[in-house]
Amino acid sequence: MNPIFDFFLGPYEDREFSLIILEATAFFFGIASVIYAKKEDIMVYPTGLVGTAITSYIFFVDSLFGDMMLNFYFSIMSIYGWWNWARRKENRDPVVLITRTDTKEKWVGLGLFVLTMLVTYAVYVLFGAEIKASNYVDIVTSGIFFTAMWYMANKKLESWTLWIIGDLITVPLYAHRGWGMFSLQYLIFTVLSIQGYLTWKKHLGKSPQTSSK
Repeated sequence: MNPIFDFFLGPYEDREFSLIILEATAFFFGIASVIYAKKEDIMVYPTGLVGTAITSYIFFVDSLFGDMMLNFYFSIMSIYGWWNWARRKENRDPVVLITRTDTKEKWVGLGLFVLTMLVTYAVYVLFGAEIKASNYVDIVTSGIFFTAMWYMANKKLESWTLWIIGDLITVPLYAHRGWGMFSLQYLIFTVLSIQGYLTWKKHLGKSPQTSSK
């Protein structure tokens, strides 16, 4: 078999078929969610909610509690983001527009980053899981993605910068753990996140309706 196929498909030889189907489903909805986010389409949230809920369960089964907590948080933030993006002014323009973070929001983001890492570490300790080197990487990426999701829910351009950084770290991390589909997913996420950053940068301060004209 081709080495590339061995790399991506080998870990699934002894995997429960139901979990493979769930991972493939999460893969599909995850990609769809990022595509919708790039377009500033509110469908980013219902599609993302499906993907993160499934992924939370998969990581719980594999005792990857940092990733599990992160995706559980994504599910909660998807509900908040869905509500926040749906809000409209009296003239029906969206209340939340694409903007950059100000100084206060940068400090809030830093606080969320540190707090998330501490909480994720505490979850590992609480569950009595062995914390390996890769888990510390997981703890850091949890902080990055936690903050990115908060910024995304508030349409901050910097959310894409954090997504790109987190995705680049996660690709080899998941490959190391034998999660071929998830590794490929985050590689695609990286490309889409770069495109998303460039698209949102063009539309700073504009509503989706204005941007599409």
